[in-house]
Amino acid sequence: MSKLRLGLNVDHVATLRNARGGAHPDPVAAAELAIACGVDGITAHLREDRRHIRDADISRLRALPAPLNMEMAATEEMVAIAVALRPHAACLVPERRAEVTTEGGLDAAGQGETLRPAIARLGAAGIRVSLFIDPDPAQLHAAAALGAPVVELHTGAYAAGRAGERERLRRAAVLAGEIGLECHAGHGLNFDNVGPVAALPGVRELNIGHFLIGQAVFDGLGAVLARMRALMDAASRGGS
Repeated sequence: MSKLRLGLNVDHVATLRNARGGAHPDPVAAAELAIACGVDGITAHLREDRRHIRDADISRLRALPAPLNMEMAATEEMVAIAVALRPHAACLVPERRAEVTTEGGLDAAGQGETLRPAIARLGAAGIRVSLFIDPDPAQLHAAAALGAPVVELHTGAYAAGRAGERERLRRAAVLAGEIGLECHAGHGLNFDNVGPVAALPGVRELNIGHFLIGQAVFDGLGAVLARMRALMDAASRGGS
């Protein structure tokens, strides 16, 4: 089995930068450091309100020597930006202006009319499309029916300690493989809870941001990435 990939979300480096309105700290510089430390890819969410990542950030991140996973809503504006820039991947997520962070998975089962043309257009541009969904069978089957090759399982409920969520994630990861979907996971993962998710059968990539950026304040980004990489590798080698 191929090595479990780690994607670093640099949104909150941009959050810190934007708090002062200047250019520092630079999320692109953070991405460059992470790539030098061996991270497998960079994730960045270009929101409608541009609260953290900006258009210029996405353009500069796209030029780096590592895959860029552009998180985005399935709107005409975002699809047009992605098609123009052609990141390696586009992860379609739900988005509300009032939310602090993404609160749940995309309703692939109920939003097919919106999602299908966006998925088709992104795919035609050579962009690997993933849908950020809750670990629910109906959502997985809907993602496959819509033509998305990848799903990213929302691990927020698991990270919050909700009973039964690890088993729910396990069943979803198994089902994803059975119906031909590549399976990723992310949201709320940290040193203490990443192991059981990294051990899930069939999961190929974890995307982690807020915890890694926050912990880097204390330990440095290189050290934090190295520890997360070690925890993921140990868990995936002994995965159930």
